[in-house]
Amino acid sequence: MAAPRWVSWWFRGAAVFGLIALLPQYLLPQPTGAELVGYGFIGTAAAFQLVFWVIGADPSRYRTLMLPSVAEKLAFGVPAVALFLAGKVPPPVLLFGCIDLILGLGFLLAWRATSPASTMATV
Repeated sequence: MAAPRWVSWWFRGAAVFGLIALLPQYLLPQPTGAELVGYGFIGTAAAFQLVFWVIGADPSRYRTLMLPSVAEKLAFGVPAVALFLAGKVPPPVLLFGCIDLILGLGFLLAWRATSPASTMATV
């Protein structure tokens, strides 16, 4: 059984949104001494957007990558909400954190809605 069509759209949409949100951050000044950390985060997160694109191409085949994709979204979303509630980050960080949490929930629902790819038995 193939994955529902929305699963491909969800992952591909997340990939496009993520690249649009992340790549312009390379042009923003990073705090002195934090350049490597900031640029490393942007690059790693941008690379993961390519994973989302691949999953969207064949969700059943790449179903096992969906749960790490949920973890990737939680890795930013949960701290963003917690830091906002502690008064340590501005509202735009909360907004993007909540978007990541929504995308992560969609990834989890996609995982549940997608059957694993069938494999041929070997003799």
